[in-house]
Amino acid sequence: MTLLVEALHHHGTLQRSSTHFNSQAEEEVTMKFDSILDKADGFGRYQIALALLLFIPRITIPCHFLLNNFIAAIPSHHCNFSSLDSDGILGNLSREERLTVSIPAQEDGTPASCHMFSYPQFQLLMNSSSSTELPVVECQNGWEYDNSTFISTLATQFDLVCDKRGLAKTSVTIFFLGVMAGAVLFGVLCDKYGRRSMLLVSYVLSIVFSVASAFSSTYIMFAAFRFLTGLALTGIVNISVGLSIEWVDTEHRTFIGVFGSISWSLGNMLLAGFAYLVTDWRMLIITVTAPLLLATATWWWIPESARWLIANGKAETAYKYLQKCATFNKRRDFSSRVKPESLSSAATMDQQGHSYTYLDLVKTPQLRRLTLFTGIVWYGVSSTYYGISLNITGFGLDLYLTHFIYAAIEVPAKILIYLSLNKVGRRVTQSGTLVLTGLCIFINIITPTEFWTFRTVIAVLGKGLSEASFTTVFLYTTELYPTVMRQNGLGYTSFMARLGASISPLIMLLEDKWTLLPEVIFCTLAIFSGLIAWLLPETNNARLPETIEDIEEMRKKPVYFTTEDQSNIPLKLPISTDTTQ
Repeated sequence: MTLLVEALHHHGTLQRSSTHFNSQAEEEVTMKFDSILDKADGFGRYQIALALLLFIPRITIPCHFLLNNFIAAIPSHHCNFSSLDSDGILGNLSREERLTVSIPAQEDGTPASCHMFSYPQFQLLMNSSSSTELPVVECQNGWEYDNSTFISTLATQFDLVCDKRGLAKTSVTIFFLGVMAGAVLFGVLCDKYGRRSMLLVSYVLSIVFSVASAFSSTYIMFAAFRFLTGLALTGIVNISVGLSIEWVDTEHRTFIGVFGSISWSLGNMLLAGFAYLVTDWRMLIITVTAPLLLATATWWWIPESARWLIANGKAETAYKYLQKCATFNKRRDFSSRVKPESLSSAATMDQQGHSYTYLDLVKTPQLRRLTLFTGIVWYGVSSTYYGISLNITGFGLDLYLTHFIYAAIEVPAKILIYLSLNKVGRRVTQSGTLVLTGLCIFINIITPTEFWTFRTVIAVLGKGLSEASFTTVFLYTTELYPTVMRQNGLGYTSFMARLGASISPLIMLLEDKWTLLPEVIFCTLAIFSGLIAWLLPETNNARLPETIEDIEEMRKKPVYFTTEDQSNIPLKLPISTDTTQ
């Protein structure tokens, strides 16, 4: 691992080129955090260790977001007909015969799920004619469930079947409402109290609320704790993304962003394995929450964001973290090259100590424009992703293997998107993946259903592209918002994403009006949000903006300057606050 880290670092260093500008440019860069971070090494052992530490809790996120595929599954069931055998009149019949005289058969021959005969129909043992004309009643004594796949689910625990069937799916919406609320709450708290402390709060609350939901005795209790679990988990999502990006130099932000997103696919694949081995819904919740215990134990090694500390007037604390970073990365001359007092110039003094709210996102023209466009893009990305996921048919395999395959096909998409982000940039990648996703949906709209193989291939391609757009938008948004507003920005965009996720199932209900209407809506959303993404500024190889002024005073073209590190290898860094390129 040490050799790998050194190789990556050496490769990144050698790629930097040399050009010399005047001393005025060099003085300007000393005022920016990126040049300070470079002297401590912006991509070394310290950053890789941080990425690995944040990888652990992020594995838990997809497990909880997609948990309802398993815990809310509704197995085959029929009425409990024990009341018809109160006098023991069915005692001499086999189980198959008991079902025949007690439960009406559906068109496919299987027992009805929600109705039973009012009294035993013994004539059906002699006559195989239809039983649909016979008098039936709703289930009187509960249901009997098929336990061959699941030992226990929400449906079997709380009888969420027949007229209560919708409550099983409602629990998904309730969870995402909690995620939406958490996006707003943690966006404010993280920018006010820091990333590190709020990350610990997210860890602890997620564990507590998840375990409480697993021991719920009523559906209402479960729904309440699932809401709170979604709220707490959002802190982990937003903080881990922002914190990992804020500690990395410009050149390696793409690598860290895509590497972190692999945790979603890995966690998604692990969920299939966990669900296959643990078929009781209570134990499954506890199992997928267990990694957070390890994450909590390793929280002590996670640093606070030095960018946030400087922006909030805590230069001395930031300097201590930067010293640790330099020591871990073997930059032993950091203390001689950077003094504590120089850190205070990395952010304008009038920004220090200022408390920002969501209202600041719309107070200035450029930031207001950025807020509007990123909100539309996040809504489109999320709504399209979940819309496609609901429309894609399985491969004719069992539930667990199908889930695993759908998770696995996202990995190649992430690898390809890493290459695209570096080669063509964020804006083209974000816009392109969304527009191509919309085109895939459009192709399936106009393709006849008998060409099911072709339609399945296009649907899988669309899902891969939609996942690629999700990977891009996390990194892209983190780079667009300034440090002082980054968590507020992520909180707002995450809210828009969960709004899209919550509404997608409702859009699917419109197929009752017109079969193709949901696909038309998702196609339109994907293409429209992709076009809006084209209006955002490019951030590839640009310095992260620190203040709102950095956003408002953007230049049309970036300017680069060079300085030298301790190895006398020239470094190329942008001195412009522009992110438009």
